[in-house]
Amino acid sequence: QVQLVESGGGLVQAGGSLRLSCAASGLTLSNYTMGWFRQAPDKEREFVALISRYSDTTNYAGSVKGRFTISRDNAKNTVYLQMNSLKPEDTAVYYCAAQRIALAKYDYWGQGTQVTISS
Repeated sequence: QVQLVESGGGLVQAGGSLRLSCAASGLTLSNYTMGWFRQAPDKEREFVALISRYSDTTNYAGSVKGRFTISRDNAKNTVYLQMNSLKPEDTAVYYCAAQRIALAKYDYWGQGTQVTISS
């Protein structure tokens, strides 16, 4: 049974940092492109970052480029999102997701972790 479990969210002041983790079970992580998404209140879910199977490629939304870093450890079946220089507009529920086939919909999603940035 596949599960993705996010952790590391919380409340921090603007300018601070957080590191999110996504622990996967029931799958072999190296078979999947992994992504982070977020959803703020009253807004659509938006793409944040992705990382390819063996970390050959990363991609970021323009709003987080230069501040966030996605990484993965396939041996530990874990994906990370390091978030620096946080802004109030980063406040959202953050989700990780796994994609088996390139350009297809994501196959699995986590339950989300709340990130709140105070001003």
